[in-house]
Amino acid sequence: MDIKAHILVLDAADPEPEAAFWAGMLGGTAHQEDDDWWSVRVGESEALCVQLAPGQRAPEWPDGLPQQMHLDLVVAEIASAHDEALGWGATVLQEADDLTEEHGFQVYADPAGHPFCLCW
Repeated sequence: MDIKAHILVLDAADPEPEAAFWAGMLGGTAHQEDDDWWSVRVGESEALCVQLAPGQRAPEWPDGLPQQMHLDLVVAEIASAHDEALGWGATVLQEADDLTEEHGFQVYADPAGHPFCLCW
């Protein structure tokens, strides 16, 4: 198999704010390709895409409607990463037990409700 690229695609009922959120979180830019498709680029690479899914429902984490995927973002410093994620529109789903531990994670949701973790 000769794979030329791999692209993570997120569904969202409103793709524009979803793409803007991930562009901000990943330090990239959001580009509308057509009415139903946005790409998020970091440098020259396409980091992920967002497609229109009018019936998309946010997962109910940790119980209820299950998640289909989630991203883990490893950060150098959790406090500043936490503040930045909230500034871009994330919500906290589960706080870490101890932010001063050497390794840990907190669970968040993006604006469309997709869970992701900030890990350190």
